[in-house]
Amino acid sequence: MQSKSRPLDDISNFLTNAAGALKGVGDEVKAMSRSQAEKFIADMDLVSRDEHEVLKARLEKALAEIEALKKGTTGNPATKKPAPKKTTAKKATSQKTTAKRSTTPKSKKSS
Repeated sequence: MQSKSRPLDDISNFLTNAAGALKGVGDEVKAMSRSQAEKFIADMDLVSRDEHEVLKARLEKALAEIEALKKGTTGNPATKKPAPKKTTAKKATSQKTTAKRSTTPKSKKSS
């Protein structure tokens, strides 16, 4: 005796083929949606992960250099050189005010 009949065998093959076709359709939909998402992201002009990592490394290096410069100039007050005094700027200012005072006419007071 035959355990399966011909119609049940056909239905079984049909369901197996349908499941395979649905899986193929699902994979195709997934690929199309991924392609559309990548196109959308490319249109938004976002940076890639590689570009982000490179810029992050450059930023960390620049911040480390800034910190090193800060420590080098303000780290120890004993090694800090005093700023030179600017005496020439005061002389120039006092000469200008003296010149302005001497240009005022004194003849009006005597009249």
